[in-house]
Amino acid sequence: MLLFLLIGLSLVLIGIVGLQFTYLFYVDRIYRERRKYLQGLEHRSQLLQDELEAAKRQIAEQTELLVAADLRKKDEVWADLIDER
Repeated sequence: MLLFLLIGLSLVLIGIVGLQFTYLFYVDRIYRERRKYLQGLEHRSQLLQDELEAAKRQIAEQTELLVAADLRKKDEVWADLIDER
């Protein structure tokens, strides 16, 4: 009788060890997937950062052009005023 109890106990322990290994493999797989997902997010973040910097440069260039065009318009207005007097 004790022999059957020990065999049953050893089978239960083997089952628990099997569940633990299954869970360990599951957690490892989830960790790898999250790491891959995080790398994808970092890559996407870098692309968006580069795009943002390019947009800021373009806005700065356009602002400079607008300021230069506004100064030219003011100069032209003054020239028209001087010519009229």
